[in-house]
Amino acid sequence: MDLSRVRELLESKSYDKVADICDNLMLQVASDGIAYHDDWPYSIHLLAHIYVHDINSARFLWKSIPSSVKESQPEVTAVWKIGQRLWLRDYAEVHEAIRGYEWSQDLQGLVAAFSGKLLLSFPSLK
Repeated sequence: MDLSRVRELLESKSYDKVADICDNLMLQVASDGIAYHDDWPYSIHLLAHIYVHDINSARFLWKSIPSSVKESQPEVTAVWKIGQRLWLRDYAEVHEAIRGYEWSQDLQGLVAAFSGKLLLSFPSLK
């Protein structure tokens, strides 16, 4: 499974394209019959949907993530906590969910960019 395009987008800070690339790649890998669940970058994929305000796709993706992945990858659960708070329109708690987790190197840029967008929309959260 080649995730180089996803990595390129993250490095170039083209975050608005990551969700679509992940969706297409997931469909391609699944149609090829390749087992991908344990190696899939769920936290990136999930946050990418949240970044583009596609909370419905994020919810669908969350429901499709195997329980074993949710249990073994706490960062995936931390990203979903952001999604839950957005779903409830509890924007102060979205900000707390962002600040309440030590994000991996892979997600730091995307989390910072999303946090910046959130603060632009809701400056009182500073």
